[in-house]
Amino acid sequence: MDNDVSAGATTTIVGRLALGITLLAFGLGHTDVIDGVSAADAVSIAQYVGGIALFVAGLMAFRDRDTANGTAFAALGALWFTWAVSDAGSANAAGLFFLLFALVALSLTLAGGDQLGQGAYGLFFVSLLLMAIANFADNDGLTKVGGWFAVAAGAVAWYAATAALAHWPTSLRGRAAGRGVTATG
Repeated sequence: MDNDVSAGATTTIVGRLALGITLLAFGLGHTDVIDGVSAADAVSIAQYVGGIALFVAGLMAFRDRDTANGTAFAALGALWFTWAVSDAGSANAAGLFFLLFALVALSLTLAGGDQLGQGAYGLFFVSLLLMAIANFADNDGLTKVGGWFAVAAGAVAWYAATAALAHWPTSLRGRAAGRGVTATG
């Protein structure tokens, strides 16, 4: 382990990797892009990686006094564990589940933090909102679109973790006010 990586940063990396893997599996399962892979195939990953590992990462973040990541990882760990072990019973019950956790993802998005974290939570919010509407409306096409938003959220979460480990850029560079792009030639 690098000496310049703090315990809090390590917890964030582990949490984002767990979230990224879970979102990728969940999203790809809903897109039907891989033949024979469905959302039901993501249940074990959601239960153990997204549920238990992410929840434990949240507890570790709380121990490190990182309330933002502690809240995010513990809440999302609870989401994934509940999704994996419950049988919603009806499409409307599943829609309500997705809608309620979409509100959690919206809160995490609006809470601030780094750009990659906000991006992942924002994309996850859109995914859950689309899946909630898809369940209420019995619309498979909207479910697939929601799945793609989950894939995008997973890719952003995975990149955020990998970038922290590999010392890649983790924020977008801003332009100075009043400076435009000029062409030479």
